[in-house]
Amino acid sequence: MDDYVVSLDSIGMDDVARVGGKNASLGEMIQHLSASGVNVPGGFATTADAFRRFLSEAELTDRISAALEKLEVEDTNALA
Repeated sequence: MDDYVVSLDSIGMDDVARVGGKNASLGEMIQHLSASGVNVPGGFATTADAFRRFLSEAELTDRISAALEKLEVEDTNALA
């Protein structure tokens, strides 16, 4: 289960695919700016694997795919 939640101070830009860009950037700031006195909030990130597991367990993957297939992406008014 600990593959689903990681501490921000243990991640960086090499982890973008695993935790997303914003979380990876926060990890970089914690690691590189905290020593300079810049206050960066600590915390944790949930991983992309955690999100995929949630979608699977909640049986949402097919429902989301079906909803996306119905979108008329060329009609920007319909998307609004």
